Amino acid sequence: MPHVPLRNGGKAMKRRSKTKFTQIHVSIPVRTLIEFDQVLSFNESRSKKISMLMKNYLSREDSNLQMMTTIEVLEFIQFRFQKNSAEDVLIQSLLQILTK
Repeated sequence: MPHVPLRNGGKAMKRRSKTKFTQIHVSIPVRTLIEFDQVLSFNESRSKKISMLMKNYLSREDSNLQMMTTIEVLEFIQFRFQKNSAEDVLIQSLLQILTK
C-alpha cells in the first residue's frame, strides 16, 4: 500500500484522479435538441447526460448483444412489436427457419 502523507491534523489526504474532457462538435436536428433540453431538469447538465448515455450505449453494446445468439436477438427484438404485426410475422418466420 503506497504511503499517503499526513496533513491537516493527521488525516490522510487522497489524490483525486482528474478526468480529462474534450469539446466536440456534433450536428443534430434542432427539434431533437429542443426535446432533449425539455426533458432535462434545471440542475442537470447536458454534457453529463450525453456522457452517461454514451457510456450506457457502449456498455450495453459490449456486454449483451455480442454474447447473445442470433435466435436470442430475434426473440428479444420480437417483443418490441405488436403481436401479429408485419414485423412480428417476419421475425416469427426467421425464427422458424433458424430452428429447423
